[in-house]
Amino acid sequence: MLVLPDRDAADEAAEELSARRPSLNDLSVVRDALAGEDDAEDAQWLVVVEPPDSGWTTDLLAELDALAGEYEGWREEG
Repeated sequence: MLVLPDRDAADEAAEELSARRPSLNDLSVVRDALAGEDDAEDAQWLVVVEPPDSGWTTDLLAELDALAGEYEGWREEG
């Protein structure tokens, strides 16, 4: 999953990833409120990425890391 700072970044990253890697099928963009925070400003946004049929490769994981970094986020296994 990619963890991104706001919804716009998450939507753009998901769209770009879908265009680059259609084999990843459905990507989900979801809000992840930080524990104990009710303010929408204190939320991170996740792009949930399911592994392709061929599984995760080093190249694909590096691509996900780079894409997340472009949007000031990071990749987490989850």
